[in-house]
Amino acid sequence: MLEMKEPKERVILVGFGKNYGNEELLNDDPLIELQLLAETAGAEVVGTLTQSRSSIDPRYYIGKGKALELKESVQELETSTVIFDNDLSPAQVSNHEKLLEIKVIDRSGLILDIFALRARTSEAKTQVELAQLQHLLPRLTRQWTHLSRQVGGIGVRGPGETQLEVDRRMIRKRITRLADNLKTIEKRHEVSRKTRKSGFNVTLVGYTNAGKSTLFNVLSNAGAPVEDKLFKTLDSMTRAIKLPNAPVVILSDTVGFIRNLPHELIASFKSTLDDVRDADVLLNVIDINNSHWQEQLTVVDGVLDEIDSSDIDTIMVFNKTDLLDNPAIREAVQSRYESSVFVSAHTGDGIENLKELINAAALSKKKQYTIEFGPNDSQLMSEVYRHGKILETIGNTDSITLTFTIPDSVAGKLGISEKKS
Repeated sequence: MLEMKEPKERVILVGFGKNYGNEELLNDDPLIELQLLAETAGAEVVGTLTQSRSSIDPRYYIGKGKALELKESVQELETSTVIFDNDLSPAQVSNHEKLLEIKVIDRSGLILDIFALRARTSEAKTQVELAQLQHLLPRLTRQWTHLSRQVGGIGVRGPGETQLEVDRRMIRKRITRLADNLKTIEKRHEVSRKTRKSGFNVTLVGYTNAGKSTLFNVLSNAGAPVEDKLFKTLDSMTRAIKLPNAPVVILSDTVGFIRNLPHELIASFKSTLDDVRDADVLLNVIDINNSHWQEQLTVVDGVLDEIDSSDIDTIMVFNKTDLLDNPAIREAVQSRYESSVFVSAHTGDGIENLKELINAAALSKKKQYTIEFGPNDSQLMSEVYRHGKILETIGNTDSITLTFTIPDSVAGKLGISEKKS
């Protein structure tokens, strides 16, 4: 029997602001990223509408005339959903749904939906559901009927406002339960982070679809799933890699960033983003073949600042050089960003150069120590053997004295500085 596929939602995209009124001056469609997001969510884009205007209309966000024009397009194109490239207030969403008589989603709602689609592990599902419910709660005035159908009829049927309060209480209870679950998850992460602190931590960050997961695979031989899709990676992945003469390097891949990343997601993905905060070095992966890479870099810098990670040492990794047609672009970028490396995670070009930079960072700022280890120091001594370079060993009946060099970052994590001779 042939499997019948559900028809895709027919959507119109709407953009508002100074970047949307001069499409003829731009090389790319200003809504191209929103279209990619919509298609990732499984929609079919059948039309777009943009408006450049100095002030936001409090009722419709776009002007009333544009809203009426949007209504005509919805009817003509038989549209089922409208997606805004802006974040709307709950009242603006409600006003549009009353006017258009179809579903209206803002940018944050779309991104949250994609995260829900991508979530695979119980941790990611918990994080995403919490963010979705926090986003939904203030918008519940327009959506309680959807929830009531899921709840069931007996015992909850009645006037709309009564059902609305029932739904609000259900969501608040669910938010509390999910938040408690995340606290448990964060405790587990704390245990694993203590293990990682004994190594040199390198974390990949970057705009979504910049090629972080492909680069992660090349550096670690992890075999992680890779597709040319937005937000393919939600769960943080970690692997230990060995570089010449360097301590053990703990490499982590994280969720990609994007413009106007919903604050609810940043809050609920705290345990995942802790891998960024704990890093000794960040690899900021940039798709140099994307014409908007500089704007994307600004977005990544903004998110790093928001999660208190902007002061971590960073190596700029310009990826996808195999797709770059104009070599002059590479030369110009290289002159501007001295601490950068150019790679193609797809072909392997430049990967050895990147490994050398990671190796140098892991070995930098080493100090020499001479420490006497007694019977109770066996775990610390094993970490010194693992991460340091032993220069001299003197043993006697009750202790072993080691002279060694070890990177400052590792020494600080092991508390060696307190035992320096």
